[in-house]
Amino acid sequence: MSHDHDHDHGHGGLEHQQEITRDHFEQPSWDERYGGEGRTWSGRPNAVLVAEVAELPPGRAVDLGCGEGGDAIWLAEQGWQVTAIDFSEAGLRKAAAHAQERGVADRIEFRQADLRTWTPDGEQWDLVTSCFLHLLDDGMLRATGQMADAVAPGGTLLVAGHHPDDAHTGLRWSMPGVLFTADELAPAVDPERFTVRAETRPRDETRDEQTHHVADALLVAVRK
Repeated sequence: MSHDHDHDHGHGGLEHQQEITRDHFEQPSWDERYGGEGRTWSGRPNAVLVAEVAELPPGRAVDLGCGEGGDAIWLAEQGWQVTAIDFSEAGLRKAAAHAQERGVADRIEFRQADLRTWTPDGEQWDLVTSCFLHLLDDGMLRATGQMADAVAPGGTLLVAGHHPDDAHTGLRWSMPGVLFTADELAPAVDPERFTVRAETRPRDETRDEQTHHVADALLVAVRK
């Protein structure tokens, strides 16, 4: 599991041309990454989350693959009651400390879980969001199905990730079955129960003082 959050990161979730192995997607790798001094990400929310959620009325939200908590903290500041889930103990510790600093610790419940095997167990939220979570072996298809089951009636599912077309930039994983399009995730959501929108959203990303034209895969599903 890898949560390459795109919170305007400085050094990025994956260094340019870094060799990536399957171990990168395991908890010890992310505990090591988050265990250092300072934050890996900027602490700001993902722009795609802000754009899609800013006009929604606050309710109960779950942020899956929360990392250091940038999205969860922003949601709490907008009035949401947030459940924030990640498999990295170090990431959750930093997220909780950041939430305390921002004065929203009482609005966020942090939980440790591996999203490769996570199920909602009947719990539902008004917003289910996962931004730039990537799993090996096309695992995001199964995970998206579990996320859809967690959406309350009238609620929204938001899944965003790096598009496979970005692989040529050298900024993303080249391993097969990790990057995804929204159309590839859409079959995990029942069209009888949801109104589904799948799109590819272009944007510019600056890394190492260079600007790259990239694309995000964006799946938004509203439960009927």
